[in-house]
Amino acid sequence: MNMPNIGAGTFRLQGQAAIDSVANALDLGYRHIDTAQIYGNESEVGAALAGSGVPRAEVFVTTKIWTEHLAGDALIASLEESLRKLRLDQLDLTLIHWPSPNGAVPVAESMAALMEARARGLTRAIGVSNFTIPLMQEAIGSVGAANIATNQIELHPYLQNRTVAAFAREHGIAVTAYMPLAYGKVLDDAVVKAIAARRHATPAQVVLAWLLAQGHTAIPSSTRRANLASNLAASSLVLSRDDIAAIDALERGERLVSPDFAPRWD
Repeated sequence: MNMPNIGAGTFRLQGQAAIDSVANALDLGYRHIDTAQIYGNESEVGAALAGSGVPRAEVFVTTKIWTEHLAGDALIASLEESLRKLRLDQLDLTLIHWPSPNGAVPVAESMAALMEARARGLTRAIGVSNFTIPLMQEAIGSVGAANIATNQIELHPYLQNRTVAAFAREHGIAVTAYMPLAYGKVLDDAVVKAIAARRHATPAQVVLAWLLAQGHTAIPSSTRRANLASNLAASSLVLSRDDIAAIDALERGERLVSPDFAPRWD
């Protein structure tokens, strides 16, 4: 199956909260679940998937390889451990979560390991996350753009990452937007709230519809069933050109995720 354009993110969700969020998402109709090794919740996501009753073939599951496991002799073993925790035989998508700090492990080495994992049937597709244009160029140079399903990056009205998104688009690489609601900051934005009022929608639906209108995938997360349901309904909201232009104008370069090991951003 192709990656659904709205997924349920699980960043910061732990224990029963993670199980409940994923279980609610699946019950509401989400068919795209995103997790990562460093989130520490792959087992909980696996429990929710197993208990959902939703056929495996109907759910698109993504995990992300942590920086400690990017070396060619470590990546596949770590992915096999993720599969064990998730109670799956195969991932739909496996990403490099962050480029190796200070380039300790070459991009080409990690991408080659991902290609090997795909060849072994451990994952159907591979990709990257938090990659800048130079890093994307390295990844493309090592395995070809056709083998890179997505670049998952922070993207919301206050950080639109336009150059990276445009580069990805030029090379046929999808963009997945994480932190699409900017930790909820954009929900109080006057422009977003005004559009929501006119469209009889929630501010979150407006922001997600704006992302979808650009062809991006969005992976918001929530522990509240009502918010999960509302977010999923954003796929049916159509914004006008003026609405989109007004949100476009909110760009202010406000990056919320930039750990000390992050690459040099574009």
